[in-house]
Amino acid sequence: MIDLTQLYTSIDKISIDGIYKIPNEIIVDERIHELSEIELTNSIIEKIEGELFIKTEINGKMKISDSVSLEDVWYPFNIKIDEKIDDFIEKGEKYLDIIAFLWQNIVLEVPLRYSIVKDYSKYQGDGWKLVSEEELVNNNPFNTLLKDEDRSD
Repeated sequence: MIDLTQLYTSIDKISIDGIYKIPNEIIVDERIHELSEIELTNSIIEKIEGELFIKTEINGKMKISDSVSLEDVWYPFNIKIDEKIDDFIEKGEKYLDIIAFLWQNIVLEVPLRYSIVKDYSKYQGDGWKLVSEEELVNNNPFNTLLKDEDRSD
């Protein structure tokens, strides 16, 4: 918890740089299997015209499933935030639950698709094979059909 009392009384900003660990029991998103320690840099909470704002850069890695191999891989993330924090402070309270704040921002960064696989040749079976986007564009069997259709117009 970050105590915000001084912001309401005597100072205009608080530095919150540091290393934070998200407890495993908070990681409820099944897409995230594990989180590294989270580093906050260039982080301040400041009061501007009576409202509290946070400016920070969040760095870390999340372990997710590779979109191709389905193996666990580490996905690095970097989040830059510059916004009001009223939604993260309970009415009448004078503290910020930094872990909840971090988690809510990290979960938004889970990619829909991420893979470190470079060699698609081992992903094949009886009558099928996985191809890269580049290979699909260059060797698409439908390209000749599309060319023939263009000529008939």
